[in-house]
Amino acid sequence: MSSTGNRSTGTVYEQMQATPEFADLRRRLRRFVFPMSAAFLVWYLVYVLLASYAPSFMSIKVFGNINVGLIIGLLQFVSTFVITTVYVRYANRHLDPAAEQIREQIEGAA
Repeated sequence: MSSTGNRSTGTVYEQMQATPEFADLRRRLRRFVFPMSAAFLVWYLVYVLLASYAPSFMSIKVFGNINVGLIIGLLQFVSTFVITTVYVRYANRHLDPAAEQIREQIEGAA
């Protein structure tokens, strides 16, 4: 491929990046990802802080050998799967259709 072809392709992407449609897609992604990431990090930090500074609370037996710390630790995994499921649904409804339109515009311009 010639360097002229590469510059032309780069220009198409740069032009698309400057469009309102691309800015809207980026805004939609950030509006979901940043708050969800912050919420998960706070949730994880609370778990670590409880484990470090409240071991008596974390060691409270709920039933048998299952204690509060184990339950909260397992809920970390559950919350990861929930966040993933929610993100996939959000992406399918709000991000993928817009990304598909942008892809079609890029391919049509190339």
